[in-house]
Amino acid sequence: MRVFVYEYMTALGIGREPGTSEHGMYLEGRAMRDALLADFGRIEAVEVLALPDDAAPVESDGFEDSCNGAVADWTVVVAPETDEILFRYARKVEGEPRSGRLLGCSPGAIGLTSDKLALAEHWRAHGIRTPATSEREPTPCEAFPVVWKPRDGAGSTDTFLIRDRFELASALAGREAGRPMILQEFVSGTPASVAFLCGPRAQVDLLPATQRLSTDGRFKYGGGELPVTPELASRAVTLARAAVACVPGLLGYVGVDLVLGNEADGSSDFVIEINPRLTTSYIGLRVLADFNMAEAMLAVASGREIGPLKWKPGRVRFGADGSVTTPC
Repeated sequence: MRVFVYEYMTALGIGREPGTSEHGMYLEGRAMRDALLADFGRIEAVEVLALPDDAAPVESDGFEDSCNGAVADWTVVVAPETDEILFRYARKVEGEPRSGRLLGCSPGAIGLTSDKLALAEHWRAHGIRTPATSEREPTPCEAFPVVWKPRDGAGSTDTFLIRDRFELASALAGREAGRPMILQEFVSGTPASVAFLCGPRAQVDLLPATQRLSTDGRFKYGGGELPVTPELASRAVTLARAAVACVPGLLGYVGVDLVLGNEADGSSDFVIEINPRLTTSYIGLRVLADFNMAEAMLAVASGREIGPLKWKPGRVRFGADGSVTTPC
């Protein structure tokens, strides 16, 4: 079996040079790619295809030739949802026989989850607790604080916490002109995430993690830590399961972002978004996994049953750049 791992930032060489604005995203993408290559490489009878770091950057429309003409059985695409990048690559995989099957979400699922307004409306229609969301521009008459962010953004680019009319002025001046934005109710609590291995027969939840976000009102992602307490884990998994259960077409590795509030019964917990692709949490989870996560992902995506997942004891703190520490 051949598995082709295509990571957008490293394949195109975007942010490869230190000091560039995209270098952080490049490091994050490279860390996820390298983790996948290591895990797929440990599976018996699996050959892994990828582009090396020293390869010349490929053109974005040359994806079909990126694996040097080799035929793959599965293709994993790691790419941002912004500007329909992940959506377009998923469509390319589905339309290219040499790419094999897409080990990832369908274009339809990517389209829904990448559109944060459409996803919020979809969740509300299914009774899933998510912050009130609209596409209007914020005004000085808002019930501050509010969050203003891109409708299709990945990460925290152009994301603003607006606490008063002065910060509103700064956000209006600092946003990228012409970019579709959404306005969301701000909900307080602990930022968390739950990853799932999704397939046609099951959606298997992995260990929940807390997230480290910057406190400057821009929500910059700094990594995470796991595991969380059993009480928080139960609440996170319950809400995240409901959030993914009503979205058709999810396949492979999927991440769900949440905010866990102060109410012990979970009544102030909110789901924020779905990342229809590999996320940095994979880096931390694989350290505590007493199994091969890539092998489990393949099995679930293929519709095969897997036994209960086993986890090693301990704690892991991981950074957005792929660094991992194991605090005592």
